[in-house]
Amino acid sequence: MYHGKAGRKLGRTSSHKEAMFRNMVTSIIKHERIRTTDSKAKEVRKLAEKMITLGKKGNLHARRQALAFVRDKTLVSKLFGELTERYRNRAGGYTRIIKVGYRFGDNAPVSILEFIPEEKKKEKAKPRAKGKAKEKDKEKPALESIPEEKKKEKVKPKVKSKVKKEEKEKSAE
Repeated sequence: MYHGKAGRKLGRTSSHKEAMFRNMVTSIIKHERIRTTDSKAKEVRKLAEKMITLGKKGNLHARRQALAFVRDKTLVSKLFGELTERYRNRAGGYTRIIKVGYRFGDNAPVSILEFIPEEKKKEKAKPRAKGKAKEKDKEKPALESIPEEKKKEKVKPKVKSKVKKEEKEKSAE
């Protein structure tokens, strides 16, 4: 029976998969963006988000768990410093997958896995006063201010063949 076998196989042994995922998570922490196949991106996304969550916990045990997976002290310090501050107020969803197209050679679907950039604080829109809105409407020219001659004229777009004929006639003159 196939109970409790979560995750994609990806045509690799379990040790190869584990090593590949460690390398990919290390790369995304280092470069903050990687280009890979869709199925690998979906698997690495889970692990990358878990690393950010460990960084947000910030205690010694979480740091040691991250070091056991990433195995690069400089990247773990980046994870517990810069990336943690960036996503301090965000409750999950630290990465995004952007579908790019298909890879040459084997036509595998390719996507970009990246960390979501830092959110810029949005300023609240100021409520408009009712009196100001009415004044702006008065300033706009109404149809009544347009002369009667202009209203009656309807400009039709010229067809390409007519345009070419007119150009030939002008050049012949």
